[in-house]
Amino acid sequence: MTSVDEQDELDEQGRPEPPVDGDEAATLLGFLDFHRATLAWKCAGLDAAGLRATHPPSTMTLGGLLKHLAYVEDNWFSRVLCAREPRPPFDAVDWAETPDWDWDSAADDTPEELLALWEDAVARSRELTAEALENGGLSRRAERALRDGTTPSLRWILVHMVEEYSRHNGHADLIRESIDGATGE
Repeated sequence: MTSVDEQDELDEQGRPEPPVDGDEAATLLGFLDFHRATLAWKCAGLDAAGLRATHPPSTMTLGGLLKHLAYVEDNWFSRVLCAREPRPPFDAVDWAETPDWDWDSAADDTPEELLALWEDAVARSRELTAEALENGGLSRRAERALRDGTTPSLRWILVHMVEEYSRHNGHADLIRESIDGATGE
């Protein structure tokens, strides 16, 4: 599986360029890693105040994005794809009582904690994806059904994750620009 560390071509922000002639798996993983690296770039160099800053009227923060996407990584790859129990800190959350816990609790975490949580979740997701590709490929079905009873394929999960990061990276662009004027695709 392609990861940021294994990419040969990086753009000017240090993000891995998705392959222009890769097979389906390499293309999906290339775009997912590109978008993961985009989030890391948008959060880079910020202190706790920067990660807590909002762009009104939204209350969304870059720290909240890191924690939310750590949760999303854990949920889709560990819980849905591989039917594993949630990892800490997500295992102790009463999501019915606090549905925005990932967003709201990020203000209590240090930049180092937020980044480590997200990086660990991404590393686990990469490992689980590599295992799934070896054992069923992109058509491998999730081990845990969704609320509607369907079991998405690994292909569907990867496309969904590209969509999730793409949408939130748009938010990250606006928030980061409001903090220090930094812009870029």
